[in-house]
This record gives sequence, C-alpha cells and structure tokens, in this order.
Amino acid sequence: MPTAGMPPAAAAVTPTAAAAAASGVSSAAATVTPTAAAAGAPTAEMATSAAAPAPTSGLSSAAAALAPVAGRRAEAAERARDVDPAVLQEIVRAGFARHFAPAAVGGTAGSFTELVEAVEVIAEECPASSWCASLIASIARMAGAFLPEQGQAEVWAAGPDAVLVGSVTPFGTAAPAPGGWLVSGRWPYISGVSHSDWALMCGLVETGTGSEARLFALPRSAYRVEDTWHSVGMAATGSNTLVLDEVFVPEHLSFDRADLFAGRTSDAWGGPAAACHRAPLQAVNGLMFAAPAVGAALGMVRTFSAYFAEKIGNAPHLPGTTGVQGVRGSAEQALARSAGEVDAARLLLARAARLADEGAVTGPLDATRNLRDCALAVDLSVTAVDRLFRQSGTRGQAVSGPMQRLWRDVTAISTHVALQFEPAARGWVDQVLKA
Repeated sequence: MPTAGMPPAAAAVTPTAAAAAASGVSSAAATVTPTAAAAGAPTAEMATSAAAPAPTSGLSSAAAALAPVAGRRAEAAERARDVDPAVLQEIVRAGFARHFAPAAVGGTAGSFTELVEAVEVIAEECPASSWCASLIASIARMAGAFLPEQGQAEVWAAGPDAVLVGSVTPFGTAAPAPGGWLVSGRWPYISGVSHSDWALMCGLVETGTGSEARLFALPRSAYRVEDTWHSVGMAATGSNTLVLDEVFVPEHLSFDRADLFAGRTSDAWGGPAAACHRAPLQAVNGLMFAAPAVGAALGMVRTFSAYFAEKIGNAPHLPGTTGVQGVRGSAEQALARSAGEVDAARLLLARAARLADEGAVTGPLDATRNLRDCALAVDLSVTAVDRLFRQSGTRGQAVSGPMQRLWRDVTAISTHVALQFEPAARGWVDQVLKA
C-alpha cells in the first residue's frame, strides 16, 4: 500500500479489471475466472458526439437474463452479507460497468433510461444485486465525466469493464504533496467494495481560506476493506468500510467535487462530452438509488399476484373461519392500489431519466424536480410493498420466500439520505418560489 514516503509512481499500479466476456448468464458462472478485457490506448476517433442519441446497448435484455440467477442466489448472498461473486461477474458481463464509461476507453456512454429499466428488472428478483449494478454504473459515470484524460486512461487501462465503487461524502482528508495529495480516511457503506478494481473517494482539502471537497481515484492495491456491514435490509450489498492511510494520489486522478455537482465537464476526447456526462448530480443521483426500490416494488406486486391467485384457487372452505373469501375484497384493493402506485413510481423515474438523456435539465428547478420525483417514487414504492406485505399473511414472512426480503430491502433503501422526501420537496419548492 502506498504511504507518505513512497514516490508518486506508486499510484500508477494498474488493477485487473473485472471480466468482460460476452453477455450471457449461466448458473455455473461461479466457476469462471474473470479475465481483463484487452484494450489499446484510447484514441480521439473513439469518442462519440454529444449530439447523437445515447446508444442502446442491450442492457435491459442482458438484465432480464441475469435477474433469475440473482434471485436464486439472493438468500445465500444475504447470509454471506455480500453480493454473490458469480452474480457480480454477470453484472459486469451484462454491461453495467461500462454503461457510463467514456466511449474513448471503449465504454457505452449510455442513457439513464436504459440503466433505470435494467436496474428495475434485476431488482424484481434481488434488490441488493440491482443496487450494486446501479452504483457501479454511477461511479463510472463520475470518473468518466470528470477525471482528466490521463486519469481515465489509467483507470480503464485494462478495458471498459473496470468495477468502480465510491462515495461523494467527504469522510476523508487530503494534504497537498508534490504532484498530488496524500489521502486518508474511513468511508462506511461502500457497496460492492470487495469486488472493486478502483474506488472514487471524497476528501476535504484545506485551502487556507476554508476547505474544498475533491474526488480521488485509487486502485484496489491502495485501500483496505473492513468488514462492518451488518444490516437487516440490503444485507447482500456488502457495503463495508473502505480505509485509506496516507495514500498518494497524483493530480490526474482527482477532480473538484463542485464540477460533479454542477455537471461542469470539459469536452471529451475528440469531441463534446456525452449527454450522460453533462448531467448535474442532483438531477440524476436519485435515479441510481430509487430504481432498485421501484424494481423491488414491481417484484412484490408480481410475487403477491401469483401468491393471491394460488390462494384463491386452492383455499378450502373452512366453516367458522373468515377464510380467504372473507379477506378477498381487502386483498383485491390492496393489490390494485399497490400496482397503481408502482406504475406511478415507474413513470416518475422514466420522466426524470428521459429529461436527463435529452439534456433538458437546464437549471435548478429541473434538477430539484427530478430529485423530488425520485424521492416520491420511493415513498410510493414503500407504501405499496408494505400494504401487500400486510396482506400476505404468515406465508409472506417465510425466510425462504422473497416477500419478506423485498419488504426489508425496500424499507432499507428508503432510509437513504438521498431519498428523503422532505428536503427534496423543500428544495423544489424553493426553486418554484424563485421562478
């Protein structure tokens, strides 16, 4: 691990990227050893124009093939308190790691719409796996949009499927050093960190008149992971603590967090930055966290529907008891109302993603509306899932069944600070009053 006494070259260690094999899912994937994708030096000709629509990469269809595998492995992943390694490998193969990576390094520079749809598909079966897929894509977007070209070339030296994890919360500190910074800190709740190739972490730099937050990219050899994740919900995300002890980070592997928040990116190699890289964080950050919750709620509607149909069809008549027919009316209303709420939540996310894809988020009013809609979508999802869980009876609480896991995971997602409706609503109303 690099220390204060090591030269800047220590940060140039290149990790092995996660597997970049052809898309395809197999339950035997756990026996496959990941190999790094070969990639030459990035060229200007590989960059895409921002004027062109984001390419469709087939991410949603790959996610549909992956989802059942994630569902079958979900219970074991919960016991392990980490995303299943075979599922993580298939997430990479499906294209999540490269989805927002720059075209110049072989990435897709894809759309928010396609990512949200694909994340929702996996979340129907395993919200924790979908969460990791979403955040891996999100962190790659940040690095791909704002790291200098030299830094991008280093991060994706082995190909576009490097697995990035990270946090924009400044739990660390950075001291200036010749050619860069010495970074230290402890960042809790870094989902999927044990499977990462690189990390993008935030720390405060003292400027003499105050402090500024910067993001720092570090190879896997530079940080250690402490096993601290013990949660009742989203247990299979492996959201452990990342630790840095005075690690040198060169200038080309760092950027100002304010640029990320504002969507202030320089032109990409050979042309304008892609639309997915120009979006301000406030306009799209909520999508990354909300999509797993909405997808999980959709899974709950589907699972409860099958359960209810079976129960209605097979329930015996038991004299002297309320029985299934006695609660049929309340269950029907619960299912119809919950399904409608989940449909509404999906529409809210779809609009927010479309506006970001079209470059239509032109100011604070648009950005705060997107964040408001993401928080509201999660609120609707929690309400829908909770209502169905209360109707599911004792069977719904079986630890071997999916309903209790979907209920716990959606509830856990809803506690994330980025998804709280009150501050999101306040931020939007403030902009409305200024308009």
